[in-house]
Amino acid sequence: VQLVESGGGLVQAGGSLKLSCEVSGFRLDDYAIAWFRQVPGKEREVVSGISTRDGTAYYTDSVKGRFTISSDTAKNTVHLQMKRLQPEDTALYYCAARWFRYSDFWGEYDYWGRGTQVTISS
Repeated sequence: VQLVESGGGLVQAGGSLKLSCEVSGFRLDDYAIAWFRQVPGKEREVVSGISTRDGTAYYTDSVKGRFTISSDTAKNTVHLQMKRLQPEDTALYYCAARWFRYSDFWGEYDYWGRGTQVTISS
C-alpha cells in the first residue's frame, strides 16, 4: 500500500494549487481518503476528505468555499484543488486512507503518504 502526494509549492496569497494523492495497493472506492495538514508545534488537522464510494465530501470550516476535493477512481488518484490560498494555509499536507468510512481524526487512518509542502507568501 502506498500513497504519494504531489503538487505542493510556493505561491502568493490569493493564488491556487492543486494537490494530488496517487494510491496503489488497494481499491480506491473501498476507502475514504482525507487530507491533513501540520505545521511544526501544532497537531495534525483535517482539511478535507472524501468517501470515494459515494463521492461524499467533507471540509473543515476554514477551507469551505476555497478547497474542492475530488476522486478519479480510474487513475486511483484524489485531488485537492485549493484556491484563494492564505498564509495560514502554509503547512505540510498529507493524504491518508482508512477503510470505507471518513473520519476527521488522524489517529483513525491506516495509511499515510510522506507529505507535500505548501507555502503561501503574504
